[in-house]
Amino acid sequence: MTNIAVSQVSKTYPGATPVHALEGIDLNVHAGEFVALLGPSGCGKSTLLNLIAGFEAPSSGRLTVNGATVSRPGPERGVVFQEAALFPWLNVWENVVFGPKVAGMPQNAYEARAREMLDIMGLSAFAKHLPVQLSGGMRQRVGIARVLTMQSKVLLMDEPFGALDAQTRLTMQELLLSVWQNLRTTVVFVTHDIDEAILLADTIYVMSARPGRIASRMTVPLERPRSLDLITGEVFNGLKLDILKQIRH
Repeated sequence: MTNIAVSQVSKTYPGATPVHALEGIDLNVHAGEFVALLGPSGCGKSTLLNLIAGFEAPSSGRLTVNGATVSRPGPERGVVFQEAALFPWLNVWENVVFGPKVAGMPQNAYEARAREMLDIMGLSAFAKHLPVQLSGGMRQRVGIARVLTMQSKVLLMDEPFGALDAQTRLTMQELLLSVWQNLRTTVVFVTHDIDEAILLADTIYVMSARPGRIASRMTVPLERPRSLDLITGEVFNGLKLDILKQIRH
């Protein structure tokens, strides 16, 4: 079953000098699949993610999620940004339950899920902490827990670890692998980091420079569950070299 279907989608921003961000994008994301959008800065990766999220509308083409045309944001599509964007005046617990609470869900319908997500993300002991009391990596964990508490069928992630230091980034990648392995949520993950894309994804769409097009679709031939040890392996590095050549071309 296809969760996300993008057919001949293009995006142009009008103006005195129109910006052609995307052209003729075709891709399919199946239920439970982890897909990475990989390419150089400015190639339209985030624009494509925003279209799937419903934050923007395509200039042409068709985009559906579970068969329904995307026309606006919806709770079935949770978004994790590069910055966690937490409410600074709310503690961790209050941030995590904010979405379902505002949506009018009964308390008994989301509390158990919220506690489970805090536990999975290693945040149970920090439920009463304010965002300012947390490290960057921990704030991003809160942002992910908040989206997962909404039980979104699709998780859209826009370079969520891009602002973190290298060591914290590796830790977060390992954590995300573990969380995805347990929940099997459909994920579309934007990155310009080749190692990150190979480590995390089932399928990688390599995008060309602007206007962004799909240059290639690559299936990652690495078994799951995965660990950071893979990044030194022959298969991993062979795939990395192939992608590097494509991006340079």
